[in-house]
Amino acid sequence: MELCWINGAVLPAEQATVNVLDHGVLYGDGVFEGLRFRHGQVFRLGALLARLSRSARAIGLRLPMSQAQMTQALDQLIGAYTEATGQDHGYIRLVLTRGVGKLGIDPASCPVPGLFMIAGELSIMNPRIREEGAVLITASTRKLGPAGLDPRIKSLNYLSNIMARMEATAAGADEAVMLNSAGNVAEGTVVNIFIVNGAVLSTPPPDEGALEGITRGAVMEVARRLGMEVLQKRLAPYDMYTADEIFLTGTGAGLVPVRRIDGRDVGRGAPWPVFAAISQGFEDLVEQETSRPAPAETIQGD
Repeated sequence: MELCWINGAVLPAEQATVNVLDHGVLYGDGVFEGLRFRHGQVFRLGALLARLSRSARAIGLRLPMSQAQMTQALDQLIGAYTEATGQDHGYIRLVLTRGVGKLGIDPASCPVPGLFMIAGELSIMNPRIREEGAVLITASTRKLGPAGLDPRIKSLNYLSNIMARMEATAAGADEAVMLNSAGNVAEGTVVNIFIVNGAVLSTPPPDEGALEGITRGAVMEVARRLGMEVLQKRLAPYDMYTADEIFLTGTGAGLVPVRRIDGRDVGRGAPWPVFAAISQGFEDLVEQETSRPAPAETIQGD
């Protein structure tokens, strides 16, 4: 079951409507966030809303609500979802569009931004994949780099990611690795990528095309607490092929180990001791932060 908050009301998602002249529909002009909530609280809400604010500012899009108002709307949606389903956990997609305007790409014709939020269940990786490990391919579709569109902008336009996802599906793989124009690792279609070598955890930096994921950041915190060296560095396919372990992270996917990439087994295979330790540490962190009252946080520039 999915519920949607739109224009101050909560209703079944299938009853929610968006104007066909909204530039988010016509041109993918907008930004979004994916949020996970547990015990009725969104994990790292302040960081997520701050990233939404930065993405909006980067494309010259005004937030139509303050942080406090958005938090209130989220609480309204989560409360309604919990009451309707009996579940105090789930996923929320928060979408901010340029708004309704005239045909043509000029955003000057869109005076009022659009905003809606959808709550429901999202399971990108099934339990079997989490237990056995994901199978990856390297996609031929490349990730647009900062010279085209800065990956720190969480844009509504995911066409290149969708094309890479189609490649993975056609190949019978669970996910695709996207390279940048230089042939270096950027990210998956909807996940960040980490590799483990000994006590060193590495992941591509944003200037290589990686999103600054909220789950990604939390995983880096957990790894440091476990005494690992954490690096943001340029990674080539060679680094994935020779890694001890590889795992994926994302709000929708969670944490997922990788067992094969491009026909090559990763490391020594299961079990994945570093992944297991980080995964447990992340789970403990989420439980700790969502089990206590949310702190009062502010977003600069609202």
